[in-house]
Amino acid sequence: MVKAYCVKCGEKVEVKNPEETEMKNGKPAIKGECPDCGTGVYRIGKPE
Repeated sequence: MVKAYCVKCGEKVEVKNPEETEMKNGKPAIKGECPDCGTGVYRIGKPE
């Protein structure tokens, strides 16, 4: 499972509904939701 930092909760959380995306410069990223508060979270880099 992919983890990302949630700004609202202040900790790393497992991403709910992870979706692979590509930034404008062509680098890979993952975006999804925090399972606790529902805030959007974003992680730059390939999924591990």
